[in-house]
Amino acid sequence: MTSPITHDDAQTLDEARVRYLVTRAALRAAKAMTSPGLKPEQRLATLMECHGTMLAARGPSSPLPFAEFRKALRGELAGLLPDGVSAADLGGLLVIDRDGQVTEDAFDLDLEQRILLHTLRKLEKDAGAISDRELQSEIEQETAYALLRKQGTQNAYEAGRSDLIRHPAGPVDQLRKLKLPMGVVDFYEEIPYGSVHHGWWFPCPVCRWPMRLTLRKNAGNIVGSARCWHAPHADMGAAYLFRPTSDERAPELLPEPSPARPSGREAVLYPDTETLPEALPAEGHKALARGIWRYTTVPGLPELALFDRLKERGLKVDLWPGLDAYDLLVEVAPKRRKKVSFKVDVKDYTSVTTLAKLIHAQEGDKGGAEWLVVPDYRARQIPLLSGVCERYGMKAVTASEFGELVCKEAKVSWT
Repeated sequence: MTSPITHDDAQTLDEARVRYLVTRAALRAAKAMTSPGLKPEQRLATLMECHGTMLAARGPSSPLPFAEFRKALRGELAGLLPDGVSAADLGGLLVIDRDGQVTEDAFDLDLEQRILLHTLRKLEKDAGAISDRELQSEIEQETAYALLRKQGTQNAYEAGRSDLIRHPAGPVDQLRKLKLPMGVVDFYEEIPYGSVHHGWWFPCPVCRWPMRLTLRKNAGNIVGSARCWHAPHADMGAAYLFRPTSDERAPELLPEPSPARPSGREAVLYPDTETLPEALPAEGHKALARGIWRYTTVPGLPELALFDRLKERGLKVDLWPGLDAYDLLVEVAPKRRKKVSFKVDVKDYTSVTTLAKLIHAQEGDKGGAEWLVVPDYRARQIPLLSGVCERYGMKAVTASEFGELVCKEAKVSWT
């Protein structure tokens, strides 16, 4: 592969394009294989189209017969990459899980690579021959932010974006009361079919978006499973079992075993997952489009949590200053010392490789942030991100680590 972006160790543009095409084709094919209601001829036509995209991405030196392509969709995504393209963080990532459903990580990776290629195109870097239909004329998240900015005031922007984070789903009559312009309200859609069981859905206790509902066999019985579509939230306790219903009765959740609540600095931002979510009717309810939820609501949770906890400790904190130049501005003014400012950008990417590539492409943070903060459950990403950020005068830390160091600077207790 050729044409590196900036650094010798940066992923090449050609490689980014191949990874995108392979991921996109695999995801579309997996949806066709697992989506109910598709006619056999529709399923086959989609699979053949995706196979053609896969062959184009792999090139003539890496043939992949159609039967092998279908079989490979049940394995690791990395196995679909052609020789010479690094698997990076695709190792172990499945497209279809044991329940025959498309995995949440596959959705995330597709969206993240689309955001990367969209950014490269805006920066006038050669992102390759990806069609406007594939990349879309605007990423949904970017469109929503632009509509919020059009209101013209900082307070209106903060109120609207906070609503997208705190209310990603709910009754239509309540959503209409949110402080959102009409164009943004249009991003609320019907409850996803993969989150509905006989007309009922459950909000994740962490993010409030509809959880993923599946049925599986267990010792000869059919058991329902409810898990947040965002895997880290499920790992924190947003994972339940339920007895399937065959009538209009609402199912009840039983919690699956969850990890112990952390102690020390991480406990300050850790969400409450002890209260069982109650079933809500799909009729009369809507939820944000997946892309808006995943890249506004999900990373917005640590943004608001940091804002709230630091404000509670007496610090001066601004949300999305300058109509979203970056995410947080924290100012500390210890007695008889010069004021210190912390400009923060919060990111929650499943693929640390794609996030690192995005930082390279933008040569740091486009808004001037000096701190890159990731949720505590992304702590393993810090070593790679630290090396990338250092080149652009930035520092990478977890959310709780950032809260602790800022409080130390302000001479107040984080814990």
